[in-house]
Amino acid sequence: MKQISKLFLVSLLSGATTIGAYKLLFENNGYFSSNKNGITTVAPESYGRQASLGAENVDFTVAAEKTIHTVVHVKNVSVRTISNPIMEYFYGYGGQQQQEQVGTGSGVIISEDGYIVTNNHVVKDATDIEITLNNKKTYKAKLVGTDSKMDIALLKINADEKLPYSTFANSDSVKVGEWVLAVGNPYNLTSTVTAGIVSAKARNLDTRGIQSFIQTDAAVNPGNSGGALVNTRGELIGINTMISSMTGSYVGYSFAVPSNNARKIIEDIMEFGNVQRGILGVEGGELNGNASKELGITQTQGFYINKVSKNSGAYNAKLQKGDIIIKLDNQDIATFADLSGYVNTKRPNDKIQVTYLRDGKTSVTPVVLSKNENFNSEFKGIEIENIDAADKKKFKLDYGVKIKSITNENLLQYSEELKGNIILSIDNVKATNIEEVSKLLNNKDEKQSIRIEMINKNGEIIRIII
Repeated sequence: MKQISKLFLVSLLSGATTIGAYKLLFENNGYFSSNKNGITTVAPESYGRQASLGAENVDFTVAAEKTIHTVVHVKNVSVRTISNPIMEYFYGYGGQQQQEQVGTGSGVIISEDGYIVTNNHVVKDATDIEITLNNKKTYKAKLVGTDSKMDIALLKINADEKLPYSTFANSDSVKVGEWVLAVGNPYNLTSTVTAGIVSAKARNLDTRGIQSFIQTDAAVNPGNSGGALVNTRGELIGINTMISSMTGSYVGYSFAVPSNNARKIIEDIMEFGNVQRGILGVEGGELNGNASKELGITQTQGFYINKVSKNSGAYNAKLQKGDIIIKLDNQDIATFADLSGYVNTKRPNDKIQVTYLRDGKTSVTPVVLSKNENFNSEFKGIEIENIDAADKKKFKLDYGVKIKSITNENLLQYSEELKGNIILSIDNVKATNIEEVSKLLNNKDEKQSIRIEMINKNGEIIRIII
């Protein structure tokens, strides 16, 4: 009996000690309390749920199954002229030889009747384009239109069946850290799938064209160019277009044209025959610590307006030098890539709400995007724009388009002589303005030679055939 009493006493004391320790350490303001000095030191219930979003807990199979049948292999054949000066010198012939080149890439079916989007560089200079579906059926493709600046091309095949296709998602809604799949068909096998996360949005790579890429760490290699970047629901959020590496192969990051930009280009090509670019009409740069310090302002994010183009939408809305754009519609603007990426999804005459800072005060004004000012078009490596009042007065013209830049390899050596020249006619059709010229050029085959009559900077009439 005495032994039982001792055991009971020991148990009682142990229980009291345990309860006391719990009260001291965990309850109220105890050392491990969740309310100690108002600081939560215990992870909230949601922490466990957030931690479960690892790759092993995300089901990629539905998105992969929806996408792999919409991604195709793109084969392009081009003819390159190679010079052989030795043969020409000794034998008087063989100076030039034509050599066939084959390039490959990927593409994404975007309609059941056979429209396919890919990269412009995948089909550039192609004389023949062949599409292979995931089920190994092959078709000849027609090039409907391209936009070299944004590296997008639209193809069309005539299939004998309704095709599976990808649907566009709103790329503005994509979140950094969101899981994505990159799907391509690089080696004409079957579609390949890699997974990763969105590493950054509105990435500016200082390229001549698009300034607003989606960056991802999903493995993308050169043959995947033109393939699909999709979310976990299998919706298209981007067209894979380039990688970042010294070797040309994937080493960490890849980039995609946002789906909103790609969709707008495709719709423009289908409706207008060319890309309709809206112009805000401002020049300037994005803010950061150093830029803000030099400007003597405290704001470190946004687009600082340094110049407003006369008669542009921004000019008519009374935006002025020194204003800082911080939002377009509901899209926050922290960088130039944010601004250009959003404007590139709009057309001339679209109205957007611009939120800006002036003298520390926030204001909102509607801006109608310009149609003609700085409106550009490009064909066969010649970028053109409308002539302004000064050109009309100087050359006594009431029509014409000006050559803004040259990217055509065959014309690069004459670039300085051609830049600034005013095109008067193309194939004897009057070059009235940029819109009419764009329609005219887009109705012509890329392989077809065209005759251009222009007036140079000295007022002399010259003619070239390209």
